[in-house]
Amino acid sequence: MADPRTTDAAERAQEEAVRRELEDYYGAGRPPWDSGVTPPELVALVEGPGAPPPGRALELGCGTGTNATYLARHGWEVTAVDLVENAVRQARAKAAAAGVPVRLLHGDATRLDDLDAPGPYDLFFDLSCFCGIPPHRRDAYAAGLTRRAAPGARLLMFGYGPEAFDDPISGVTAGELRARFAGWELADTTPGTNPVPTFWFTLRRDAAHRPHSPCSR
Repeated sequence: MADPRTTDAAERAQEEAVRRELEDYYGAGRPPWDSGVTPPELVALVEGPGAPPPGRALELGCGTGTNATYLARHGWEVTAVDLVENAVRQARAKAAAAGVPVRLLHGDATRLDDLDAPGPYDLFFDLSCFCGIPPHRRDAYAAGLTRRAAPGARLLMFGYGPEAFDDPISGVTAGELRARFAGWELADTTPGTNPVPTFWFTLRRDAAHRPHSPCSR
């Protein structure tokens, strides 16, 4: 049987390695995923046929705030979270320059109970955040969203397939989302247009459920 202390240390080291890698990307300039352009998939959800009325939105891994600012411009009450302080500073400046209110939080998307993000939220947006989270923290991510989801809430997620990277952490599949997001329906999976396997996933929370009141640890 594995020593729990060894397992815990390995998991903490994995989390720290991910944090350092993200910080290095922002320290060196704009990361490759931070294009500065709102993806058409989010635009279609917000502005297309059958678009939901603006409500409360939570963006996980908001980067420099392009999409959080876009949502706020279209009437959404937006909270956005990122693990990298440098990214959050840039996101605050971007929202201020656009003249829109966005609550920007520096913190871990898998530890929402530690942040001031109680919800409930009608929309969650994730542009390649979940697919880079160490596997041992992914259930906590799903549970945090589930506790904060309004009845019928949507989660729009972009993710890389496991084949896209040569490491044991990155990537996400439809099967994993079905397994981890209890009480949600995987309503749509659409392949992305990238040269490596990517996908857009749309999940819907059961309309009959009532969100729990998150309590801080």
